[in-house]
Amino acid sequence: MSDSPFDQGRRTWVAATAGAGAIGGVAAAVPFVSTFAPSERAKAAGAAVEADISALKPGEKMTVEWRGKPVWIVRRTKEQLDTLKKTEPQVADPKSERNPGELTPPYARNEYRSIKPEFLVAVGICSHLGCSPSDKLAPGAQPSLPDDWQGGFLCPCHGSTFDLAGRVFKNKPAPDNLEVPPHMFLSDTLLLIGEDKKA
Repeated sequence: MSDSPFDQGRRTWVAATAGAGAIGGVAAAVPFVSTFAPSERAKAAGAAVEADISALKPGEKMTVEWRGKPVWIVRRTKEQLDTLKKTEPQVADPKSERNPGELTPPYARNEYRSIKPEFLVAVGICSHLGCSPSDKLAPGAQPSLPDDWQGGFLCPCHGSTFDLAGRVFKNKPAPDNLEVPPHMFLSDTLLLIGEDKKA
């Protein structure tokens, strides 16, 4: 029994309508699904950043932004590294054992809190209330600091002090050392902050 012309026409219309519906559904779904993908701005906010440290001289500090946070890179002198032995008995967490997974990656759990002793890489945000400490890199007596100050950082909001390894001194409001972000050296003069796959 052969189909009538009426049945063939109906099949053609059903097929055309189904095809158009499928195309329309895909066209409507693509913009919707694409909203789940992170924007370029969001990708950039979480992306690792490179820092060229070739011009950073011993005793100097530079700041780069990563995830909206200031990341300090301090190139410490031999004299500044020597002060870390002196401050070790005065700091609250000398071996970075508190919250180690959160604040200090394994490769920075040493007396220098760094991959290379010369370079400190730390997030410049106080662990107390999120203020940004001031540089007090020069040793010696200064306002709001002890007479035997070895150099480091002072949070002016509530008086927390940190040594040149970003370790908080005892009996201060800040509960933890400064955070060491994930980072790695791409070369002797290029740091990658936010990623540490090779570290």
